[in-house]
Amino acid sequence: MNDQRSAPRFAWGVTGSGHFLDESLQLARTLVGVDLFLSAAAEEVLQMYGRPVEALRSELRVLRDNTASAVPVGMLYEGQFHTLVIAPATSNTVAKCVAGISDTLVTNMFAQAGKCRIPSIVFACDTEPTVTTRAPGDWVTLYPRRIDLDNTERLRQFELTTVVTSVDELRRALAARQAVLTAARGTNR
Repeated sequence: MNDQRSAPRFAWGVTGSGHFLDESLQLARTLVGVDLFLSAAAEEVLQMYGRPVEALRSELRVLRDNTASAVPVGMLYEGQFHTLVIAPATSNTVAKCVAGISDTLVTNMFAQAGKCRIPSIVFACDTEPTVTTRAPGDWVTLYPRRIDLDNTERLRQFELTTVVTSVDELRRALAARQAVLTAARGTNR
């Protein structure tokens, strides 16, 4: 195995949302050891926002949702990842995670990370009664449904899952996770 990938890494799932997509990807780029896991919807949205998958490949290892059984999930079992980040996470992804549905690469990663006791950080998109977000052409105001808000709250109750609602919260959650990992490396010497 490549030395760069021998130490556990961040698995970063991207779903079909443009909500703080650029900011999420920028944060991913600041971390050492990140692999991107793209849902099929993420690939479509990345194109819509002018972020082709091939351009991401020049900076990060990219795994795509192109197998029925989500083959890349097996890397969780092999200890290749210490943390799963889903950023941004659509209301659809959040609902599937809450319901235990794992029919995309990203939702399967979430389910299996939980089963492997790997901590997850989820940047949920629909977290307030009114959300202003950038669409491909302009800024739009959205009004998440009660079910979307309720699912975000339900996800907060999952063990080993941190739900964040802003770029700053995501940044702080990543810093806190890195501090835990650094401390663990220090005690394992």
